[in-house]
Amino acid sequence: MSTHRRILLTPWGEDLDPDRPLPEHPRPQLRRHSYINLNGPWEYAFRISQKEPADWDGHIIVPFSPEAPLSGVGRQLKPGENLHYRRTLSTPEHGDTERVLLHFGAVDQWCRLRLNGRLVGEHEGGYLPFTFDITQFLHGPDGPENSLHLVVTDPTDTGVGARGKQTLRPGGIWYTAQSGIWQTVWLEVVPEAHVSALRIEPDLDRIDLTVEVTGELPGSCRVEVSSDGVLVAAGEGPPGSRISIPVADGHLWSPEDPFLYDLRIIAHDDEVRSYAGLRRFGVAPDGKGVPRLQLNGRPYFHAGVLDQGYWSDGLYTAPSDSALIHDITTMKQMGFTMLRKHIKIEPMRWYYHCDRLGMLVWQDMVNGGGRYHRRVVEIPAVTPLHLRDGRYRLFARSDAAGRAQWLEEMAATIELLGNCTGLVVWVPFNEGWGQFDANEATESIKRLDPTRLVDHASGWHDQGGGDFTSLHVYFRPFRMPRRRTSRVLALSEYGGYSLHLDDHSVSDKEFGYRRYGSAAMLTDAFRRLHTDQILPAVGRGLAATVYTQLSDVEDETNGLLTYDRRVVKIPPDEVRAVIGRLRYST
Repeated sequence: MSTHRRILLTPWGEDLDPDRPLPEHPRPQLRRHSYINLNGPWEYAFRISQKEPADWDGHIIVPFSPEAPLSGVGRQLKPGENLHYRRTLSTPEHGDTERVLLHFGAVDQWCRLRLNGRLVGEHEGGYLPFTFDITQFLHGPDGPENSLHLVVTDPTDTGVGARGKQTLRPGGIWYTAQSGIWQTVWLEVVPEAHVSALRIEPDLDRIDLTVEVTGELPGSCRVEVSSDGVLVAAGEGPPGSRISIPVADGHLWSPEDPFLYDLRIIAHDDEVRSYAGLRRFGVAPDGKGVPRLQLNGRPYFHAGVLDQGYWSDGLYTAPSDSALIHDITTMKQMGFTMLRKHIKIEPMRWYYHCDRLGMLVWQDMVNGGGRYHRRVVEIPAVTPLHLRDGRYRLFARSDAAGRAQWLEEMAATIELLGNCTGLVVWVPFNEGWGQFDANEATESIKRLDPTRLVDHASGWHDQGGGDFTSLHVYFRPFRMPRRRTSRVLALSEYGGYSLHLDDHSVSDKEFGYRRYGSAAMLTDAFRRLHTDQILPAVGRGLAATVYTQLSDVEDETNGLLTYDRRVVKIPPDEVRAVIGRLRYST
């Protein structure tokens, strides 16, 4: 890691139990009782060879990456190196026809797993979960402990795969690269024929659910919908079919009333728990013909904040479940109704907390590609440069295999997060970072998920597609564009006002789009920005805003919270007094 970075612990990192980090069930929308958490101390080693080392460098606290202070390691995995993990595990009790599954929430970026010296499988891609069936590789119940060996490589920004804002040379808006295991690792025992996925499509008066299974499942699947333990509706159908369940007098979900129904799915010998909320997203013109975002058939302003999902002590990995909750509830206290999850896919528990606490989500896809050209990704911030994104070389997308991999991961992201109640917008590309064929990507997203909206090119290099005219404005006053379209107008990034607090910053550097010397000056500037520029635009057609940003991140000190989450820079009631006025109902 860079030598100028100081270590700052969050309150939750300070209280971390290294033997039981992040013990909660990591998959709230597909839960079973047979859950065994494998987080905690593992052995690790950095080596050039991919062969299992004869000796080890020490212990790492999983699921924190070795670059994160909470891992206990504090070392960067470099291109060409291999990071090795090892731990033992007991064979879970299971019947002859049951399977033992080993789940990884996310491992950045490529890994290979061996169990008891035998190759189990490989996985590529640093942001999506994957599963291995390890039943045949386990020792018997009377045998010795099982030995798990995982080897990881990560080219970070020297490759073309998805990397987000990670870089080996952090600075400004680009952050410390992390690697290896960064989400929960866990086991579960399942029947041989078991539920492998759920596809939940709620509307205003019904829940449509498709149950996908692995193996030959005899009989049908039963789905029960309940509220506070009381059964309110049920349906039944064969696996793979669409089970439509009307919900009488349905209780609708909204940020102001985030009501969720509990789901119980019974498929022969398997039983899983999930949840769903009744809601509908859309776009419709108001009385003046201006396109407005809608929630449950009514106009609803999206007052959002940019959320990078970085932590001073855990980097990509929040130090605790309570830390995730803290960020969401603090933004709600400030009056925000939406979080734009920026260039990162969070653990499923983050989306669950947004659903149950009442927070809309705009979800960015994770960018990849080669080394970006400055004139493509930076100059449009201050000049009206707009390029057609079929020019692959200019957008660092010459590698056809890299483009294909991004499209596959885009589809997998939609499948992973598609059941999240509050997720309303997909954002495939941001500021030209690895952008290509954005209109075609939008069409693919609409086919995969016709229930949500798409911001096809956030910031610049607008290709004319998607549901939004999406603007980023930092270096000039915001003015309503003269040319109007049938798309929704969103100010999808703005603000970025900085207040550097030495005792709560990991760097002496300060990056922000305006700099202020005190909390009072920052508060006044925040108020004037909205009163003078943003509030007047709402009545003229502005339908969504995304303020930059939730917290400081490394050199960026433009957060509403400090990087360690210990200081709220602007009092929540002051922010709410401004942001609350952005809502409309026409």
